[in-house]
Amino acid sequence: MAVDRLERINSLLKRVIAESMFSVMQGDSVAPGLITVTQVKCGKDLRDATVGVSVFGDDKLKTTALQHLKHNAKRFQAIINREVRLKFTPRLLFQLDRSLEKGDEVLAILDTL
Repeated sequence: MAVDRLERINSLLKRVIAESMFSVMQGDSVAPGLITVTQVKCGKDLRDATVGVSVFGDDKLKTTALQHLKHNAKRFQAIINREVRLKFTPRLLFQLDRSLEKGDEVLAILDTL
């Protein structure tokens, strides 16, 4: 499979997951506006996808949001299955992405210099 096709699929899945966040997470204790989908990495066989998310808030809120996302993974997969035509609907694995926090730390260090 060509690399550019895999990148397009990753981008498409990222967009679909981000757009469906409000409908899937509605009514949960974590506001969906606090969650940002930062990246999606599909395996070469398109059966698994790792979804990197960033959550605005303290560590307790981040843990709670990650649990809610993992709990609602099947609902996200159903939306992907309905909106994206792929041979296999990838299983979603949500992981906390701390790269934005690390970037803020680097900027804070640069500001002090």
